[in-house]
Amino acid sequence: MSSTATILLSLSIALLAGLLLSRLARKLKLPAVTAYLISGVLIGPFLLGAINIPGIGITHTQLESFGIISDLALGFIAFSMGNEFRLAQLKKIGKQATIIGVFQAIFTTIIVDVVLIGLHFIMPDKLSLSAALVLGAVATATAPAATLMVVKQYKAKGPVTDILLPVVALDDAVGLVVFAISFGVAKSLNSGAIDVLSVVLEPVIEVIASLALGAIMGALFTFCEKFFHSRSKRMAVSVTFVMMTVAISSLKFEVFGVHIGFSSLLACMMLGTMFCNFCEVSEELMDRADRWTAPILVLFFVISGAELELSVFADWAVVVIGLVYIASRSVGKYFGAGISARASKCDENIIKYLGITLLPQAGVALGMAIKATELGPDGNIVRNITLFAVLVYELVGPYLTKVALTKAGDIKEHERSDARKEHLESKAAK
Repeated sequence: MSSTATILLSLSIALLAGLLLSRLARKLKLPAVTAYLISGVLIGPFLLGAINIPGIGITHTQLESFGIISDLALGFIAFSMGNEFRLAQLKKIGKQATIIGVFQAIFTTIIVDVVLIGLHFIMPDKLSLSAALVLGAVATATAPAATLMVVKQYKAKGPVTDILLPVVALDDAVGLVVFAISFGVAKSLNSGAIDVLSVVLEPVIEVIASLALGAIMGALFTFCEKFFHSRSKRMAVSVTFVMMTVAISSLKFEVFGVHIGFSSLLACMMLGTMFCNFCEVSEELMDRADRWTAPILVLFFVISGAELELSVFADWAVVVIGLVYIASRSVGKYFGAGISARASKCDENIIKYLGITLLPQAGVALGMAIKATELGPDGNIVRNITLFAVLVYELVGPYLTKVALTKAGDIKEHERSDARKEHLESKAAK
């Protein structure tokens, strides 16, 4: 069987496995995203993929070639989140979302750093000071993909949902800066020399450059959309600009010794923000783009499940440190969101439930962990603990998000529409 045929067969099996398992998840009242992740684990390189039969399961080698799917999916997820930054809505919740987004991220970093530094003194041979500092920064990141999928699946609407998505977006922007600073300090501790460029300047440039790129692409998108009138061509233009923004975001430059890179998440969020505020028909196009990307997002979560490293359970130190990390991060997110929400005079449901919805962690945290491997052995422990935490958070987080939004009243427990049944009834009526 050719490599192309093998890849297509593996992708189709991954898609089918995710869809079939989502039917079981619905019976168990679990979010579909949880089913996609579990199906990825089942067909991934540690289970079916380990059999190494072409087309059956996903191997480590294939996962590397599926990176483009993950990059594209994250681009569309960030683009959709940009839709939450409409000026009319920001006038109502912008100040509150900013306070919560910044405070809970920094509060979580402080809590995790304090706890892990304390653990460092208990088991210094397993957890270095550098690794503890970097893990504190990794703790800021929240998974926008899982959160957005739960919101869309259950059509969540209400005060908590309205503030949740802007907070998640700001959370990751703050996280990138905090991580870059902590990573720079960790490198300085290991080398004994302080690099001001990497600690302060480069992370700020990355955020500014990403927002500027997204703004430029958003302005071009809004301008080009006016030349197309059919629904299919306008949707094609939407897909084109998201893909183009993701592609440009992967570029890296060096100017006068300063490394300049982009965050595709921030760039695509700004792309969506510009488009939704300046294009008169943005809501229709956003809705159509969501429909087009549905199978890509299913594949993204199945592949994410396949990437979860079950081997991390083999090291007792990773499990112990990972459990401490998960507990301290959860405390930081929950109380950080609650304290800042109360200080900014938010609705009582936001104070009680927002922190729970910020627990999922995946793509951004994994990206930070991969960057941390540059620290050598210290970076490897950061990577393994992050993988352990992601495994737990991704399987449990979406369910907790659903429970929190349901208790807050943003998810209404009613019978979901059956498109197939409605079509058959309509056909019979004719």
